[in-house]
Amino acid sequence: MSVSEQQVQAALQELVDPNTQKDFISTKSAKNIKVDGGKVTLDVVLPYPAKMVMNQIKALVEDKIKSVAGVESVAANVSWKIVAHSVQRGVKLIPGVKNIIAVASGKGGVGKSTTAVNLALALAAEGAAVGMLDADIYGPSQPTMLGIVGRPVSEDGQSLEPMIGHGLQAMSIGFLIDVDTPMVWRGPMVTQALEQLLNQTKWKDLDYLVVDLPPGTGDIQLTLAQRVPVTGAVIVTTPQDIALIDARKGLKMFEKVGVPILGVVENMSLHICSKCGHEEPIFGTGGGQKMCDDYGAEFLGGLPLDMRIREETDAGKPTVVAEPESRIAEIYRAIARRVAVKVGDLAVDHSAKFPSIVIQNT
Repeated sequence: MSVSEQQVQAALQELVDPNTQKDFISTKSAKNIKVDGGKVTLDVVLPYPAKMVMNQIKALVEDKIKSVAGVESVAANVSWKIVAHSVQRGVKLIPGVKNIIAVASGKGGVGKSTTAVNLALALAAEGAAVGMLDADIYGPSQPTMLGIVGRPVSEDGQSLEPMIGHGLQAMSIGFLIDVDTPMVWRGPMVTQALEQLLNQTKWKDLDYLVVDLPPGTGDIQLTLAQRVPVTGAVIVTTPQDIALIDARKGLKMFEKVGVPILGVVENMSLHICSKCGHEEPIFGTGGGQKMCDDYGAEFLGGLPLDMRIREETDAGKPTVVAEPESRIAEIYRAIARRVAVKVGDLAVDHSAKFPSIVIQNT
């Protein structure tokens, strides 16, 4: 009994990717389907980095196709391809960077920088090329969190080579000043510094650049929203009412300037006593989920109030690399995969394909 390509496609149309919640045909992930008698080969190209789940996806696809009558063997080659997605109208993409993910919070002290660095490291662990831009000019923390010392070099006297920490390309004002030097700058100087750090760093073929924003909705956030090609934003909050009030402002700001909200991360969701295991929601409960329900955003995940998260970032080795097998690292990876899937769902940027129109006198 011979097998047709249509039968294989019909089987894949019934199979849902557990990460995108969509079938492999509608997402155009299944490519190059070849049928030779009872032998089937195909490529599965995912729109998100999937190093940790490749074998799972491969097994799902092969098992499904094997259930088709007449199929004797299946070989699925699973890979991924990250493409550039659309950004705010009138803002050009940055050379060497496909997608920019802004990590923001309405107020300080909610664990935004910790979330940003672990998100970036989790995306890198999934196989993506990732950069980290520390946009908190007044209080840069990424050099410490990534354990990077030294200053960036400039080979041409105009641009900076990114620093490297745990496989991430990184840039921060903290690399350029002494740790004790206060940034006593007015708004225009701060926004100019952000633009220089972003545009004068020689980013090298990044799938994602994670931008750790300062808290609030001031000059830097406005500059980012108006002049920087942001693919999407992640809002970080705690369940505490006062944090949620400010987080809502941050969410609304990005909505107003046309930047998609990828979702909300809730830090300090629950405290688990290290002595007796008693669980207690110190900062309240359900606030992040309610905020998502109110604004139609996705709740990406909640992280516990755990001393190890603080200790590991302070030591320059965030949880995702310090304890990759831990439950906390697993939560960060799940959040990162969901962010990557959400980015993959956005409209693709086609600006590079349009020809340049040159008008000249003849």
